[in-house]
Amino acid sequence: MMVLLHIDDNKAFHLMKVLEELPYVKTEPLTPYKAEILRGLKESVNELNLIQQGKLTGIPAKELLDEL
Repeated sequence: MMVLLHIDDNKAFHLMKVLEELPYVKTEPLTPYKAEILRGLKESVNELNLIQQGKLTGIPAKELLDEL
């Protein structure tokens, strides 16, 4: 199982040390860039779900490409 945790910077060091001591846990800190990419992807998936549920109106692909 993979879990993404949001931890305050002032608490992260201690928790990372605890997790690293567990032989069955692998830790991989994210760079700020990768964290921002994940946030954007999560937001995009949430918006897509809302569009599919009819709670949000999407933009047709042609209209989106015309804006570029």
